[in-house]
Amino acid sequence: DWLWSRTDEPHAARRRAMLAKYPQIRALMRHEPVTKYYVLGLVAVQFAAAFFLRNSWNTWQFWITAYVVGGTATSALVLSIHEVTHFLAFKQFLPNKILACIGNLPIVFPFCVEFKKYHMDHHRFQGVDGIDGDVPTKLEAILFNSFVGKLFFCTTQILFYALRPTFSVTPVTYKMPKTLSEFVVSWHAMNFAIQVPVMALVYYNFGITPILYFLFSVFFGGSIHPMAGHFIAEHYVMDAGQETYSYYGPLNALAFNVGYHNEHHDFPNIPWTLLPELRKIAPEFYENLPQTKSWFGTIFKFIGTPGLGPYSRVKRMP
Repeated sequence: DWLWSRTDEPHAARRRAMLAKYPQIRALMRHEPVTKYYVLGLVAVQFAAAFFLRNSWNTWQFWITAYVVGGTATSALVLSIHEVTHFLAFKQFLPNKILACIGNLPIVFPFCVEFKKYHMDHHRFQGVDGIDGDVPTKLEAILFNSFVGKLFFCTTQILFYALRPTFSVTPVTYKMPKTLSEFVVSWHAMNFAIQVPVMALVYYNFGITPILYFLFSVFFGGSIHPMAGHFIAEHYVMDAGQETYSYYGPLNALAFNVGYHNEHHDFPNIPWTLLPELRKIAPEFYENLPQTKSWFGTIFKFIGTPGLGPYSRVKRMP
């Protein structure tokens, strides 16, 4: 079964303790202007690669580029959308929304607004049954608890992370449009209105191959890929009593410092560039916590360790 807890998630209490001891932390709570340039650069990389490979889908160059360049860039874009979801790229609300939609473009499917819907609940209701869409469903846990099952789960995990929240949880923080008229004026509609015409233009001018490049980049970046290790490393319980893990390795440079995951959950309104500074201000709150040494290695540890699997998540009753 799951690792059921009767206590609240640990981040709110640690946040209060840290602010009481280090009130200067509040100065780190601001937007990060440089984020937009990274997002635009990653989008440019993906569109340039798709253009150069537009006639090469059946070549080894296509597949290597899709895994190495596309998988890495797409993972970084997903994590940039995660950052922008917290409204940390601009002071104003609307530019953050537009930037998220731009970052969404090489990912083919309009998902950035849908992501916000369940990610806010992941922070506020970490591990709460029926609300936190980051936790595998009972069916996933039953089907993918063996070596072969975990191998399949890790190979296709991006599909589960994309689809699971839509069907398995009820959003609390974010209110979904319930009628067509509500949808037309919603952020979901803006996401579709930007994404669909751009994908149609790419297909009309360059054919299906650039779309395939984008799709395989999404798949590889969320499969057995060094960048995809964060999906497993962040919250699967590797050490008893610890439900969130940070990673301080070099891949943070490509991942908007999402490896500083305890720090991020403690202060989701501090931008990615300042999470290392947060740790420097209050090192005693983090230095003794178990941490992940390797994202890529965590995938293989997850697959190969008996007893470690989809059930290795802390859950709480609503």
